Amino acid sequence: MRDQPSHSLPPEDVLEIGAPEQFAALAHPLRQRLLFALGHQPATISRLAAQLDAKKGNVAHHLKVLREAGLVHVAETRQVRGGTEQYYQRTARHMVVAEPQAAGTAAMLAAVAKELDRSPAETHLTLRHLRLSPAKARELGEALAKLIDDAEENAEDQPVHGALVALYQQARSTGTTGSA
Repeated sequence: MRDQPSHSLPPEDVLEIGAPEQFAALAHPLRQRLLFALGHQPATISRLAAQLDAKKGNVAHHLKVLREAGLVHVAETRQVRGGTEQYYQRTARHMVVAEPQAAGTAAMLAAVAKELDRSPAETHLTLRHLRLSPAKARELGEALAKLIDDAEENAEDQPVHGALVALYQQARSTGTTGSA
C-alpha cells in the first residue's frame, strides 16, 4: 500500500481572494499554516496534525472552514482499515488579494504577525515609502511577483517560509486633521 495517493497540481494557478468568507478563513494563524503545509502536496488530517503539532479535531475544523471558503478541496480519497481517508489540497498554487478590504487585511496581517512571532529563524520585515510613477510602480509589482515565484525551491526537505508582498499607493492627506 502506498503512503499517499498520486496527485496532480491544483486545478488553478491563481485564485483571487475577495469574498468575506475567504478573508475570515485567512484570518486564523492555523488556517494559514495549513495552507502553507498544503502548498506542495495533498495531505490527510492526521499528517497535517502531526506536521503542525495540532490536534486532529482542530485541523479538521479549520480544513472545513478553508473548504467552505473555496481555498482547499478534497483531492483524493482512499479506503484504509475500513474507513475513508481524505487528502486535502489547495485550490490554487497562488492566492492573490485583488481588492484588499480593511477588515480582511487587518485580520490577515494579524495572523502573519503571529507567524512572525512563532518563526524559529530570523525574519525580515521592512516598510518603505517610495516615490514612483504609475509605470514604475507597475514594473516593481511585476518584479516582486516574479522574484517570489522564482525563489521557490521544490526541495521537500527544506523548511517552508512565508512571504507577504504588498505594494500600494499611499492615500493623499485630506487636510482635515487640523494639524498645524
